[in-house]
Amino acid sequence: MHWLKACDVQDIDVGEVRQIKNGDYFIALYHIEDGFYATQDACTHAVASLADGYVEDGMIECPLHAGKFCIKTGRAKSLPVSVGLKTYSVRVEGSDVYIGIEEAKEAV
Repeated sequence: MHWLKACDVQDIDVGEVRQIKNGDYFIALYHIEDGFYATQDACTHAVASLADGYVEDGMIECPLHAGKFCIKTGRAKSLPVSVGLKTYSVRVEGSDVYIGIEEAKEAV
């Protein structure tokens, strides 16, 4: 797996999401209470950027039609979304946040 340095820990406050671009990849990087998580950035319903969405209680709400996904698992949690998000491994080393970009896991 290739680890992409996404940002510094202090670049994203708890409760925020940020779009990370790497070539053709657009990844949403989240900082929630228990750590950092990453999913594909495009909503599976209408391809809106989840980095423009609203983070609350471990969920990301799509800014277009208000469908919700679990940030940790990528699972679709409320209509109109029904297909889960791809998730990426994240690790923190010192003050650096890395995303494993070659291996995405499909939500079940």
